[in-house]
Amino acid sequence: MTENVVLLDVPPIRQLYHWDCGLACSRMVLKYLRPTTDEEFQRACWELKMTESVWTIDLAYLMRHLGIRHCFCTQTLGVDKGFKNQSFYKKHFDTEEDRVNELFLKAGNKGVTVKKCSVTVEEIQSHLEQGHVAIVLVNAVILTCELCSSPVKYCCFLPVGQKCFCRKPEYQGHFVVICGFNRTTGCIFYNNPAYSDRVCYTSLENFEEARRSYGTDEDILFIFKES
Repeated sequence: MTENVVLLDVPPIRQLYHWDCGLACSRMVLKYLRPTTDEEFQRACWELKMTESVWTIDLAYLMRHLGIRHCFCTQTLGVDKGFKNQSFYKKHFDTEEDRVNELFLKAGNKGVTVKKCSVTVEEIQSHLEQGHVAIVLVNAVILTCELCSSPVKYCCFLPVGQKCFCRKPEYQGHFVVICGFNRTTGCIFYNNPAYSDRVCYTSLENFEEARRSYGTDEDILFIFKES
């Protein structure tokens, strides 16, 4: 039976730096699934040699490392060379390209589930109806929460206390945890690691535009509760 409203109790956790939104989302998901100590989480990150450049494939490896059932869906199995010209990717692109491509190549042998496919909103909703959650890569410049009084400025992803004088970029990759939806009002609920005190929501149209924006590769990491 399809439900009209689903809102899973995923605890919001705020990111500590401008680069660790993906790790904050992973911690939210783990807290929702099962008790995981900070020590266990830090050790897993250390064993996987995770740096300040965290890609969706890194989060898939992290889930596998912690024994969490997952499925990473993406448009590109590896790094899209077109991203090299985007300011968001420019800084780390050359050093990261080989590392990320290698992670994709070895995924199957390492027990990391990766699929090249496009995912529909209906599939995401069906996943949530079963009590499962997902980490989604979005363009933070486009994603707008209807609850927050002002749009999240991409600058807020800078370390606390740092001023931002840069112009608004076209793309700012950011991870959020999708935790529910309302079919009647046509909205999606999500935890934004920029905050630790709220569940955000946006229209299906805005969510679709933000997650399909050029730069995201439509990356989505499905996480499954133990069946």
